Amino acid sequence: MEMQQFYYDNKIVRNFLYAAIAFGVIGMLVGLIVAFFYLFPNMTDGISWLSYGRLRPLHTNAVIFAFVGNGVFAGAYYSLQRLLKTRMFSDFLSQLNFWGWQIIILGAAITLPLGYNSSKEYAELEWPFDIAIAVIWVAFGINMIGTIIKRRERHIYVAIWFYIATFIAVALLHIFNNLEIPVSWTAMKSYSVYAGVQDALVQWWYGHNAVAFFLTTPILGLMYYYVPKAANRPVYSYRLSIIHFWSLIFIYIWAGPHHLLYSALPDWAQNLGVVFSVMLIAPSWGGMINGLLTLRGVWDKVRVDPVLKFMVVAITGYGMSTFEGPMLSLKNVNAIAHFTDWIVAHVHVGTLAWNGFMMFGMTYWMLPRMAKTTLYSKKLANFHFWIGTLGIILYVLPMYVAGFTQASMWKQFNPDGSLVYGNFLETVTQIIPMHAMRAIGGTLYFIGILTLVYNVIQTVRQGSPIEDELAEAPALTRISPYQLKGESWHSWLERKPVQFTIYTTIAVAIGGIVQIVPMLVVKSNIPTIASVKPYTPLELEGRDLYIREGCNNCHSQLVRPFRSEVKRYGEYSKSGEYVYDHPFLWGSKRTGPDLHRVGGKYNDNWHFNHMYDPQSTSPNSIMPSYKWMFDNKAMDHSLIEKKMEVMQTLGVPYTAEDVTNARKSMDEQSAEIEKNLHSDPDFVKAYEESKKNALARGNEFVPMKDREIVALIAYLQRLGTDIKVKNPTK
Repeated sequence: MEMQQFYYDNKIVRNFLYAAIAFGVIGMLVGLIVAFFYLFPNMTDGISWLSYGRLRPLHTNAVIFAFVGNGVFAGAYYSLQRLLKTRMFSDFLSQLNFWGWQIIILGAAITLPLGYNSSKEYAELEWPFDIAIAVIWVAFGINMIGTIIKRRERHIYVAIWFYIATFIAVALLHIFNNLEIPVSWTAMKSYSVYAGVQDALVQWWYGHNAVAFFLTTPILGLMYYYVPKAANRPVYSYRLSIIHFWSLIFIYIWAGPHHLLYSALPDWAQNLGVVFSVMLIAPSWGGMINGLLTLRGVWDKVRVDPVLKFMVVAITGYGMSTFEGPMLSLKNVNAIAHFTDWIVAHVHVGTLAWNGFMMFGMTYWMLPRMAKTTLYSKKLANFHFWIGTLGIILYVLPMYVAGFTQASMWKQFNPDGSLVYGNFLETVTQIIPMHAMRAIGGTLYFIGILTLVYNVIQTVRQGSPIEDELAEAPALTRISPYQLKGESWHSWLERKPVQFTIYTTIAVAIGGIVQIVPMLVVKSNIPTIASVKPYTPLELEGRDLYIREGCNNCHSQLVRPFRSEVKRYGEYSKSGEYVYDHPFLWGSKRTGPDLHRVGGKYNDNWHFNHMYDPQSTSPNSIMPSYKWMFDNKAMDHSLIEKKMEVMQTLGVPYTAEDVTNARKSMDEQSAEIEKNLHSDPDFVKAYEESKKNALARGNEFVPMKDREIVALIAYLQRLGTDIKVKNPTK
């Protein structure tokens, strides 16, 4: 049989791996800074682009898409070529994938701190980046599928099944979640085509499955390749891998609504999410068992091999997360855990252990082989393992304690029916020690990745330059396209990549179609409320500022139908209240109190002082100040008419007259707020003093009504007030 020679493309693998390590350091450093904000909320006081609300989405995006994303590309490009015995389909597409992805990441690193934020969790980037991500992702998919088609190995190995599912699912999720209308082709601002409850369902269909199909299925693909390689053992069970794959990709896509339990989402959608979330434990643990039992007979190697140590803890972390996830989807457990730091602990078991440790183990195994050397220091790798493991423990355990503490304190009543802890700040101050321990754990984990960086540099220095690798394999001979005698159905499917991809697409898409389409087309799912009106132009600008500053990172806008929440915040939230919210802002964590009923609760001066110096109105608050919103600088509302026109396109009932008179309306409402602020003598004194100082410096003085803070106050004062209107006009 004639052997064909070719070269594996190791350089693209090297590039992705180096990028993963570099962005891992940056993403974790930003995460560490974010953790310390809980202890020192004003440590970047007055610096807008270094504020908590802007750095938090930078941290999540950097870790998910830059660190894990680049690591997945590195692991997939390395394993695809060797499993298929061919070079990647297109060097051009490989380079486009690499450089396009890095440019997107750098763009995110610039725009997120500047406040360009769509507010959607794990999808915060604005519309130009959404388009770019789709293009680069499709380039990766074409490259992968082209490589599969030109393969020299007949059967597609299990790792590649997971890569295919990842490509299909992420493409569907990203495109449908990020359907939005730009305010202007020259402005980094857009509005989601979905509103309120519909937007919430689509976002958490995406958000949950971004975890499923970006942080889980590709890592499972890596597990199925690198664990057997590192252990020098075959996968424990081929049959179990088939069951694991098909059941996982079918069930996972249905589970998103469990993020919206006890919300304004219809019960049928919530219950579907619960049922499939509970079912999810079976395929998830099937994968964990398959991974761990692959190590049968080589557990003695785990004691000495740091690569296997990382992979064992990674798989164990996966098992813990995928047991906890279904448990958290049970309504009685979700009622306790949701909006608390328990969820932070749960998420970080998956990211720090499952994702992080699998990336580290893969790096320590793959890089020395490409550099044709041995790992510089196993002792340093073992040190990294132990300090990283200790970091995970010190991170997640305090967050579990914090979550239980929050839930308990929020729900306690006195015999007279009043809340034991009526002031939300009492729960905040109680968990500060846990946040301190979390910061220590994060620091240890960060020291671990710095150790990896040193070990990698020294390994590369002592090895050969990483070059493309010569390989040879026989050409793939043609056989019958039909199922052979004695050949199982799945074995036949594994040599038919087009059919395999079609079946995978169907399995992935069914759940989303069943859940989302009825929410979009059946109006009875969202009963309207006559008194709910669109935001005024000033309130709309204030809402955009709220999103820009990332206020939804810490404050929810969803009062659940619990006695404790209704007592604390007011009437529980109704789906009809959100029909003009593009996007929705329900939030996923309460570092501060819920704001859905905050309108009218405090006067304008309180909000003014609270945003300038939170500790002056709320002693011991860990909320940072937003002093840049008070600067002697006019608010930019040049796009207000275009914003309202986009809202009109989306069904918000602004009239042509509303759009024409938008600036007049803003001026009148802001003037009223400024008038209210003058009721405080301290404000008047400080305001007049600032006017004198501006004139003395020769600067133009901007009236308070034209500054950003007034628009934000207008928005906050609007929240939750619509259903308080008596005798609404029909």
